[in-house]
Amino acid sequence: MTIRSFLAVAPILAAMASATPAAAQGSLNMLCAPAADWCEAIAAAFQKETGIRVSMARKSAGEILAQLRAEAQNPRTDIWFGASAETHISAAESNLLQPHTSPNMERLQPWAKRVHAMSKEHCVGVSSGAIGIAWNRELIKRKGLPIPASWADLLKPAYGGEIQLPNPNSSGTAYTIIAGLVQLWDEDRAFDYLRQLHANVNAYPRSGAAPMQAVARGETAIAVSFNMEVTSAAQAGFPIEITYPAEGTSYEVACMSIVRGARNTSQARRFYDWYLTPAAMDIGPTVNQWHVPAHQDAKPDPRIPDLASIKLVDYDFAAYGQSTRRRQILERWDRDVGALPR
Repeated sequence: MTIRSFLAVAPILAAMASATPAAAQGSLNMLCAPAADWCEAIAAAFQKETGIRVSMARKSAGEILAQLRAEAQNPRTDIWFGASAETHISAAESNLLQPHTSPNMERLQPWAKRVHAMSKEHCVGVSSGAIGIAWNRELIKRKGLPIPASWADLLKPAYGGEIQLPNPNSSGTAYTIIAGLVQLWDEDRAFDYLRQLHANVNAYPRSGAAPMQAVARGETAIAVSFNMEVTSAAQAGFPIEITYPAEGTSYEVACMSIVRGARNTSQARRFYDWYLTPAAMDIGPTVNQWHVPAHQDAKPDPRIPDLASIKLVDYDFAAYGQSTRRRQILERWDRDVGALPR
């Protein structure tokens, strides 16, 4: 755990230590896709409130999906928290998840309920955020680079070797970016664009947050990332800002689901129901996580991005969550982009 992670979670851990321990209520194994700070904080809060021991591992969306497929005959995971609806829908299609309808869904945002219905009750939306172009203002100024304002801008020769994008084979963020471009234009045009953009890309790291973190540290000038990740870095004092592509951009509904065949199903359902409350969703901002919460009664904060102010594509989560469609896009990326010389 980093110092920043420890400081963020310390108040919760201190409260746990000082409180009268709850009676042992079993255990819960969780795979968590968002930032480690947030994963640790919600695991600690749930354990404090319920007495259920939580074993949590933080992994990217693609890694979680691969693990669930590998463990399908003998699941070791009970609850999957975070990552885009498409990855959960793909897992549900592969019979890796079990349905659950929480009694706490009434006050959820329409988009959270929509993915629950779309997935045939196999996942529910917990948060949302949009894809934007992140840039390091100090590096941009020092190198005399223009501020990017569109997808087209990223093709400019001035950005040669200055851009990072995540790898879609392991990153749900990357898949959301590519699927969004396909829906903004069409598949051939989107991949033609990605091939051209490759000339300006210096790396495709496995984690969706890694390019944004590289921008924050001044290791690269530009990345394509979710806005809530950029807000967290800016609030931590890094010289990072974000713009949204003028042509339009994709967004995610991050989800939560219960693994089929989970050993601790009752504890998983309890976590699922617990998280769909305002109090649980208010934990994110306390650890510098600024996702748009799914519950309408969560505390408002001006640092939470306003999706209504962003030009969003009409994103089809059901179509792009299908395993065959996902596999087709990943295979084409490997063939058309990933295989290009560096």
